[in-house]
Amino acid sequence: MAMTLEDLIARFRVLAADKEEPPFWSNEDVARWLSDGQVQACIRGRLLREDTRDAVCRITLEPGRQVYKLHRAVYELLDLRIRPATGGRSRPLALVTREWLNAEMPHWRDCDRPARFAIQDENSLRLVGGIEPGDVLHLECYRLPLAALEDGGDTPEIHEAHHVALVQWALFQAFSVPDSDAFDPARASLAEEAFTRYFGLMPDSDLRRATRQDVPHHNVAVLP
Repeated sequence: MAMTLEDLIARFRVLAADKEEPPFWSNEDVARWLSDGQVQACIRGRLLREDTRDAVCRITLEPGRQVYKLHRAVYELLDLRIRPATGGRSRPLALVTREWLNAEMPHWRDCDRPARFAIQDENSLRLVGGIEPGDVLHLECYRLPLAALEDGGDTPEIHEAHHVALVQWALFQAFSVPDSDAFDPARASLAEEAFTRYFGLMPDSDLRRATRQDVPHHNVAVLP
């Protein structure tokens, strides 16, 4: 059953034995930790796949412009394709690295043929090649939640089966606060381990960079 923020905070207080009035941890702090936990869960488990929301998945392209800002929720691209204004079949783009382009297309920065490649940076996308007026880029991606949990009736975006596991991240954060009466490294470690067993390890920056640099492992014809 889906749990609201109010439900999750109540579960947290039971597991943390935080039953006094006023409570040791404020609702605002617990809500922030639960929101952080949902972000962690989405990255670790790739839980939110997006291909429909225009604000996230649709970018209107402009001739002569190569770099476009990605929606803040996008963190891993799965598919890129340009839909021409004239209609017809969309044209897929391959995600590659600058190193691959330097080796295979030394003059890629001056390429004026229709765009076929793209480079994903941390918050932006660079297209390689020309754009026609009215071209639109459509993407599929894994994304983060679109909003934090703030109101008591808010429900996490991830599937309801995962909701209760978010409490473990809040417990980890609560018992990790230094210089507080509740600081308890052992309980914090147990909660973090429970969260990791459920959602998986957090990828480091090198692994995330590798997913943004999907270098083709097959022959790609590149015209001179």
